[in-house]
Amino acid sequence: MSLRPHVELYCDGACLGNPGPGGWAYLLRFRAASGVKEKEDAGFEAHTTNNRMELMGAIRGLEALSKPCEVELFCDSQYVVKGLQSWLEGWKRKAWKKANGGEVLNAELWQRLDAHVQRHRVTAHWVRGHAGHAENERVDELAREAAYRGLPKL
Repeated sequence: MSLRPHVELYCDGACLGNPGPGGWAYLLRFRAASGVKEKEDAGFEAHTTNNRMELMGAIRGLEALSKPCEVELFCDSQYVVKGLQSWLEGWKRKAWKKANGGEVLNAELWQRLDAHVQRHRVTAHWVRGHAGHAENERVDELAREAAYRGLPKL
C-alpha cells in the first residue's frame, strides 16, 4: 500500500480552429478525512493546437499537486493517453525522436509532462468524449470556455 495520497485528475483541451485560440482545463478530486475535495482550473492560449491544450490540461493538473501522489488521470485524448502509456519511454530512449526518426511534436510539453510523471505515480485512462461522463463533460466545458476567452476582442 502506498503512503502517497490518491488523486483523480480529469483533464481536457479545446481549440477553436486548429491552430487557433485554445483552452485547457483540469479537475482534481481527492478524499480527505473531512470528505471529498475538488479543485478545478482552466486557462487559454491565443494561438495553439488542440493537442497542445490536451497536454496542458494534464500538465497544469499535475502542477497543482503540492506533494507526490498516486494519480489516476482520465482524459478523452488518445494522444495524451497513448503518449503516457506507450510512446513516452521510447521517445526518451531515442532522444525525443519518433520511430521514423522525425522530431516528436510538442516535445517541450511532453518533457514537462514527463517531469511530473516522474514525481507522481500516474496511471492514464482514456474516456470517451461527449458521452455523458460527468467529470469529462465538466473539464470539456471549462476548456471550451477558456478557449473563447482567447478570441480577439472586437
